[in-house]
Amino acid sequence: MMAIGTIAKGQNYSFDFYNGTFNFSTDSAFNIHVSKTANAAEVSKFYAEISAGNYDPLISSLKKYQEQYRLNDWIYYQLIRKTAEQISPKADNYFRYTLYKWFLLSKCGYDARLAVGNDQVIFYVRNEENINDIPFFMIDGKKYMCLNYHDYGKLFKKADAYIPVNISIPEAKNAFSYKVTRMPDFKPESYEEKDVEFSYRQKIYHFKLKVNEDVQTIFKNYPGVDFESYFNIPLSRETYSSLIPILKNNLKEMDQKKGVDYLMRFTRYAFLYENDEQNFGAEKRLSPEQTLLNKYSDCDDRAALFFYLVKEIYNLPMVALLYPTHLTMAVQFDKPVGEFIVYNGKKYSFCEPTPQKENLRIGQVSSSLKNIKFEVVYAYEPLKR
Repeated sequence: MMAIGTIAKGQNYSFDFYNGTFNFSTDSAFNIHVSKTANAAEVSKFYAEISAGNYDPLISSLKKYQEQYRLNDWIYYQLIRKTAEQISPKADNYFRYTLYKWFLLSKCGYDARLAVGNDQVIFYVRNEENINDIPFFMIDGKKYMCLNYHDYGKLFKKADAYIPVNISIPEAKNAFSYKVTRMPDFKPESYEEKDVEFSYRQKIYHFKLKVNEDVQTIFKNYPGVDFESYFNIPLSRETYSSLIPILKNNLKEMDQKKGVDYLMRFTRYAFLYENDEQNFGAEKRLSPEQTLLNKYSDCDDRAALFFYLVKEIYNLPMVALLYPTHLTMAVQFDKPVGEFIVYNGKKYSFCEPTPQKENLRIGQVSSSLKNIKFEVVYAYEPLKR
């Protein structure tokens, strides 16, 4: 969206951001000429010039918007990206666009850094979580995850190509978190209906799910977070309302074990299976909402969706079991069903949410996994009420 007007000393901007509209203005000092070739001298010059301008109103607008809509850091970063894109479009001058992102993120309180080399600018932020699939830098024993390496693709150099630019920004103190514990409330009109059906005990169940393509945008460059963070990504409000109450209604006549069996088979058979290599060309974990939205999903995606549904409806203790080429779940019932594992003295029955050669019941393990070692990568224990 283009800027919508000018004022004597600068510019007014406005753009839609999920369920709200973000309005901000900048003064003329904010419009800084920057070379297209990334180098440390240009970074220092940019910082000196922009620091002399009146950037406080924009920073305070960003912070206010974050607070108003309770944006997690990852979603807030998307707002900062869109803001930088308004001021300095990415396609016009990538280096300049990245400088604005870095400045805004830093002034909003995050410990963000830049490194330059190979005529590229690398943008990274301090993070204390276990992220496994993006490059990082260590500075003074602290880990900084790269926020923009995907923009360079194969041109990104892994070894010692980038030298950090040492600029101290007093406000930039906070670590950044990749945890998404709350989805935006997208506008209801931005949803589409998706028909889903599956058969359980000779009865066909139909669902009209409300799904939203904006969810794909949010997670487009989302990294491989730890299993606890991944399993606890929630559904957005409209998608939740189109699924959870209907599932609860379908389950109300069933006992708990039958209900979990129903959820296991819903997750297993209501969606088409394809592994990530075929689907995306690389490993990519889908959030539960993306699994509902996408045509295809694999074992990671289904384990996360099954976990979400069982947690939301029954709130039972569960463990995620990682095999060398598979991820599956086990659930703790009052009494174990069939085969189970013992973890921390408690018994969890196998629940396979991904299609296998056999039609597995609760407490049955695929013959291909029978003697294969697994690791418990996440254990969920409900809070005692």
